Amino acid sequence: MNDIETPEQQPEQPKTGSLTLVYVLAAGLALANGYSIWQIHDMRAQMATIQESTSVELATLRENTAQTAGASQRSVEKLQEELAAARTEAANAAGGAKAAAQRHADTLAKKLAEQQRAQQEQVASQFNEVRENVTATEAKLGSSITEVSGNVTEVRNEVTATKAELDKTINDLKRMNGDMGVMSGLIATNGDELKALKDLGERNYFEFDLVKTKDPRKVGDIRIQLKKTDLKRNKFTVDVYADDKRIEKKDKTMNEPVQFYAGGLRQPYELVVYQVKKNQIVGYLATPKVNATRQGGTPLVAKSAN
Repeated sequence: MNDIETPEQQPEQPKTGSLTLVYVLAAGLALANGYSIWQIHDMRAQMATIQESTSVELATLRENTAQTAGASQRSVEKLQEELAAARTEAANAAGGAKAAAQRHADTLAKKLAEQQRAQQEQVASQFNEVRENVTATEAKLGSSITEVSGNVTEVRNEVTATKAELDKTINDLKRMNGDMGVMSGLIATNGDELKALKDLGERNYFEFDLVKTKDPRKVGDIRIQLKKTDLKRNKFTVDVYADDKRIEKKDKTMNEPVQFYAGGLRQPYELVVYQVKKNQIVGYLATPKVNATRQGGTPLVAKSAN
């Protein structure tokens, strides 16, 4: 505890990232893509079902029509035979018998005409029914395709907008700078975002909830002592004890990456406070992952309390 290190310049207050928004947007993007794929799959399944149903109806209609046509044809042929016989009988008959035979032939001719007309009407009705079913099927398919197409377009637009917002948020997060002017990693501004950072696993993270005390408290492989807080300006002052040195970090701002070097590593440790209360601060310490390098060039495995 011999030297006191202070930063040479006061940095501009960094922009606060919104990592939670990044993850929400990413999750929304994945869900939107999944929903679009599901809708397309569902539409294809519906189309296949409708086409199969239409094919079955057409096959049934053809079979029924063939049976009906066969029966009608046999009936017509029988009537034609009876009519031919009646006309022959009428031609061979004389007097009143001829007139009766002629009336019988006329009756058969009328019955034959009615039978043929009924057969034609039945076949026409069946085909009209099939045509109406096909038209309804086409309309249903068209409606389904239009609906799904609209949904896909809407989802695509949402995905595009979400991706643009996600890219902007990520770019904002990448521009975070520490109090020593070193480019920082992603910064968490609350407990939920800190959990997301831990899930990324890029650094070691140690949460803390410090109150003002006479003695420093151990956080990770260093010690921190809260000296004072300024609620109006969301500022705080702490002493950091690392490598047998005391490093004063005075009037630092909430959500500002407070940086210092420890353990001879090239990458700095970062202290982030996202809550400033009366004589109390809440935040986390981020330290480099394993296989970091000493400033002198010697490989080193960084200490971790995780």
